[in-house]
Amino acid sequence: MMKKLLILLSLLLLSNLALKAQNKNINPNYDSALAKEYGAEENGMKMYVLVMLKTGTNNTATKAESDSAFAGHMANMSKLVKANKLIVAGPIVKNDKNYRGIFILNTKSLTEANEILATDPAIKAKLLDADLFNWYGSAALAAYLKVEDKIWKARN
Repeated sequence: MMKKLLILLSLLLLSNLALKAQNKNINPNYDSALAKEYGAEENGMKMYVLVMLKTGTNNTATKAESDSAFAGHMANMSKLVKANKLIVAGPIVKNDKNYRGIFILNTKSLTEANEILATDPAIKAKLLDADLFNWYGSAALAAYLKVEDKIWKARN
């Protein structure tokens, strides 16, 4: 009797596992090497840090100081892209919140994000300030249009 009960329980468990596997939308384009390269979880997502750049507290900088700091800001962004630290960047149109732009940094650590931001001349000069948020997005952001459909393994 006990043996039959164990067999029945095993069959029920296997049946339940099979049903759960059927509920996942398995991606026929999944590329495990690419997913690993981009740090993707099974669903193709990963954690980043979203940076909302805003007007800083320095309102006494001369035009020359400001121009120099923002030239350094642009050069620093290029350096961060090459180092695979900056995934997305762009300005925000004028708004009542004084937001100036966004960065999506390729780290899940707010501490590391602050260290990355400390390399920016416009932030050092307090011409820009930043609000940081952990953000969960597609691991394919760095090459989104080319690879997005190849990095998710399974979706419910």
